[in-house]
Amino acid sequence: MNKNYLFSALVIGSGLFWQSCGSKDGSDKQQQAAAQGQMAVPVTTTTVEKQIVAGVKSYPASAVPLQETQILAEVTGYITKIYVGDGSFVSKGQPLYEIDRIRYQAAVDQAKANLEIARANLQRVEKDLSRYQTLAEQDAIAKQTLDYALTDVNNQKAQVQAAQAALTTAQTNLQRSIIRAPFSGVVGISQVRNGALVNAGTTLLNTISSVDPIAVEFQINEREIAEFVAYQTGKSATEITVALPDGTTYEAPGKVSIIDRAVNPQTGTITVRATFNNAQNTLRAGMNLTMNVKSTSPTEQLIIPFKAVQDQLGVYNVYVVNDSSKAEIRPVQLGLKVDENVVVNSGLEAGEKIIVDGIMNVRPGVQVAESAPQK
Repeated sequence: MNKNYLFSALVIGSGLFWQSCGSKDGSDKQQQAAAQGQMAVPVTTTTVEKQIVAGVKSYPASAVPLQETQILAEVTGYITKIYVGDGSFVSKGQPLYEIDRIRYQAAVDQAKANLEIARANLQRVEKDLSRYQTLAEQDAIAKQTLDYALTDVNNQKAQVQAAQAALTTAQTNLQRSIIRAPFSGVVGISQVRNGALVNAGTTLLNTISSVDPIAVEFQINEREIAEFVAYQTGKSATEITVALPDGTTYEAPGKVSIIDRAVNPQTGTITVRATFNNAQNTLRAGMNLTMNVKSTSPTEQLIIPFKAVQDQLGVYNVYVVNDSSKAEIRPVQLGLKVDENVVVNSGLEAGEKIIVDGIMNVRPGVQVAESAPQK
């Protein structure tokens, strides 16, 4: 009995010992795992500050002629002469095309002849009226004859006016048979060649655009209207330049000349036009450009390092460190980019701490270990 009891006690004690050891090892592992889970992620932070911001805002833009028009045939006929080459500079009033003038010159000659006939007839009936008036004073003719003579004079005067109007129309058509430049500029590639039949008001001959100066149009947000009105009126100084499609900066600066009358309610934007000297025709109509506007904020604005911003499909976020040293994700609205920094229009407050470096290892709610950025 005693031996059996002793053996059983040894077996039970061994089991309790190994269970205790196993339980202790599992607890240690759980504590280690928990400690690793709570380990602070090392990050670099900075404090959100306010300051006066000077920088350059960029906008997609396009070159637009101040004057541009399609040149249409004003009379019907065959093209008999083209005075200028494609893409040529032309002056206001310079001949561009000639439409067969023979028929229109003949119409002028015919109208002149009809006018002379009408004038001769008027002189004849006026002389008749003068004679009848003399006879009527002597009661030598019937009053009805005098009335008929007066009517003939009035009718013939109307014939003269009609003939004069016909001559004016014929002369106008003759003048319009030569198409002239309505203003100084550059013509494009001709749409017709010698011998082509053109119809009045429908056949496109060419397009002419003014070159110097030229406009560059771009869209601004409705919140920027007051700023650009100040640039337009000269109350606030700025520098406006454009970048060409190859990335180079156009040499001549521009100035804000026009702000459109209304905001587009769908986009919340408004069109602004700046004008540039363009003597060398470097800026071509329709060219895609980048408008760069150098500006200085009238008041202090929040500014943070641009590398602290995360772009997620057009939504911008930053990580803010709260009082418990934990990371919180915060959506922000960005403004002007200035070198390595960017203005924050909303989403942050001055004095808050944001994560600048180490963002890739950070998740919302994680504990962070802060260090100041190196200067």
